[in-house]
Amino acid sequence: MTATSATEPASTAESPAAAPTAEPGDGRRAQDLVVRYGFILVTVALFAFFLSTEPAFRDSNGLFSTLRYISVTAILGLGVTITMAVGGMDLSVGAVAGLGVMVAAETMVIHNQVGAVAIVAVLASGALVGLLNALLIVVLRIPDMLATLGTMFVIQGLKLVLVGGQSVSPGMTLSNGNTAPGVFTPDFLDIDRGTIGPVPISVVIFAVLTILAWVFMARTRWGRVLYAIGANPQAARLAGIRVGLYRSLAYVLSGLLASVGGLILAARIGQGDVSAGTSQLLEAVAVALVGTSVLGRNRPHVWGTALGAVLIGIISTGATIRGLSYYWQDVFEGVVLLTALVFSFTLSRRRA
Repeated sequence: MTATSATEPASTAESPAAAPTAEPGDGRRAQDLVVRYGFILVTVALFAFFLSTEPAFRDSNGLFSTLRYISVTAILGLGVTITMAVGGMDLSVGAVAGLGVMVAAETMVIHNQVGAVAIVAVLASGALVGLLNALLIVVLRIPDMLATLGTMFVIQGLKLVLVGGQSVSPGMTLSNGNTAPGVFTPDFLDIDRGTIGPVPISVVIFAVLTILAWVFMARTRWGRVLYAIGANPQAARLAGIRVGLYRSLAYVLSGLLASVGGLILAARIGQGDVSAGTSQLLEAVAVALVGTSVLGRNRPHVWGTALGAVLIGIISTGATIRGLSYYWQDVFEGVVLLTALVFSFTLSRRRA
């Protein structure tokens, strides 16, 4: 007789149901949503908070004032974003904007030229600085940050040399004893003080440049090549891309954008302030870095830079309306930057 019953597999016995477990993908999806949309939600939440608690924030003039305030920083940030796309970073943008202020003042106040001539002179100065940065980085092979840092110091000194270390204002006494013959022309001042309907012209310039930069970076071959160089310059070179030419283009564009910021700054100040542009560098770099975290892209992003500028503008304006001291604004902006870096370098890597 065979002992078949004794050798029945244990699987015939009814086993208890396994306890339900949480899907590991749920946490991954939640983290993905936080990384992709966290900063957009923070911006919307802050805007809604100030909108509901501060009557001055509900005024359309208050909104446009915020956008006008951040227009220079945002435009400089677009230049930094383009250079970050090729794996570099332009630290001379603040100095170039300040140089633009002094060139505009020198052209109109001291040489008594019209606003159009000043605009051309400022844009030319920005392009020349961009070419200088390209020469240092591409031809002389100096690391990007070191080259542009050196350029920044040269420009800051050159601004003082041009005007003998003093600010330029209408009616000032020149070194030869004569009175400066020119003024900031009304058409030039309209660059920042004028409006198109209710919208300040500087805000329109910011919006147009943002759209153009996005189209260039995301919808043209040149923009895609810039990103390819930033991702892997050696592979781009092996693919036949003229890496040096495209990197030079990035720095020239950055110089031009910085000079546009200088035009707006000059029209806003209405004189050649030797300290103009000094504080713009850190904010421009900050908004460009904040932009890398938007939509979880973890790379330079034009719309992200614009959103970062708007977020910092909301914080600064809201803090000012609530009567907080100016130094608290720096604290809040630093917190925003650090949070953005966590989104870009910590959460996004864990997600991957």
